[in-house]
Amino acid sequence: MNLANWITVSRLAGIPFILYGLYLHTPEARWVSLGIFWVAAATDWLDGYLARRLNQVTDLGKFLDPLVDKLLVLAPLLVLIELQQVPAWGVFLILLRELAIAGWRVNQTKITGANFWGKLKTVSQILAISLLIAPLPNSWHFISLAMFWMTVALTLVSGGIYVWPQTTPPQTSRIHSNLS
Repeated sequence: MNLANWITVSRLAGIPFILYGLYLHTPEARWVSLGIFWVAAATDWLDGYLARRLNQVTDLGKFLDPLVDKLLVLAPLLVLIELQQVPAWGVFLILLRELAIAGWRVNQTKITGANFWGKLKTVSQILAISLLIAPLPNSWHFISLAMFWMTVALTLVSGGIYVWPQTTPPQTSRIHSNLS
């Protein structure tokens, strides 16, 4: 366990407070939950930055970081289902992708970090959950749900890209013509 991995694990400590704030049903509690969620999400960037900067990239970190990300995303989404802010089947699609990728990763001989699409997926999830946690006026309801569904789509697309066989295009043969 190095500094970057400890920061990753520290994200877990914020989850109970986020969930508790969502259950309080007050705008103030929602803002506090959102603030904790943002701090936890920011540590996702921080641990990666420090791991690279301090040359502390480890297989444990490559395993823990996406696992903790999944918990940070799925925990509030499950409460938002209970609060009837998002449909369960949308969250199920996110959960399905996350479990499928986690299972797929276990069978890999080398643990790889997130690709561009995985990082984009995480950012979109953070944005969508932020909009859903924030006690915004009802006029934001459509925007929040639209962002949620865009996130569901991006989550599925990024999962497909992650497992799609990476093949190199076949070499094309060059035809040399003799124009003499």
